[in-house]
Amino acid sequence: MTFSRPGLIAVSLAALLAGGCSSTRFSSMDSTQPAPLEPAPSGTISSSQLPPPAQPGASDPSQFPAAPQNNTQVAALPPNGAAPAGAPDLTASSVAGVWNVNVSGQNCKVATPQTKFGSGYRAGPLHCPPPMDSVKSWNVAGKQLTLYDQDGGTLARLYSSGGEKFNGQTSNGLPISLTR
Repeated sequence: MTFSRPGLIAVSLAALLAGGCSSTRFSSMDSTQPAPLEPAPSGTISSSQLPPPAQPGASDPSQFPAAPQNNTQVAALPPNGAAPAGAPDLTASSVAGVWNVNVSGQNCKVATPQTKFGSGYRAGPLHCPPPMDSVKSWNVAGKQLTLYDQDGGTLARLYSSGGEKFNGQTSNGLPISLTR
C-alpha cells in the first residue's frame, strides 16, 4: 500500500492536532490558582497633632546661610563684538573634538567633528539646555568660533581664551564657555 506524501502529511497533522487538544498540560495551569496571602502587620501606628506652622519672618535670621559672594566668573565678549586682545587665529583642526559646554551655569557636551555640513562642519549637542540643544554646525573665521542652528542662524560666538578654552555669548546674551 502506498501513500502519497501530501496525504501522509495531512494525516500526521490531524493526529498531532487531535493529540494536542486532549492534553491536560495547559488546563491544569488555568484551574489551579495560588491561595491568597494573609495580610501581615507592619508595626504600630501612632497619631498626634502637628505643631502650628511658623509665621513668615518669625524665624531666626542667623540660621540662614550666608549669601554667596560675587566671585563667579562669567564669559563675555568685548562690548563692540570684536575679538579680545591676544586671541589667536583658529583652525578647524584646533576646534574639532568633544567639548564640555557651560551655558549660564548648565553643563553639557558638544561634539565638533570635521564632517562638512553646509558652509561649515557638523556639530552634535549631547544633553544640552536651550539654546545649545539646537546646535547643528560650526565654523571658524579668523579668531572667532561660531555655532549655528539647523537654518544657519547664529546661536553663539566664541573666542579662544588660550589653551583649550573658548569664551563668548549666545545670540540671546547668555554667557557660554567651551573647555576640554
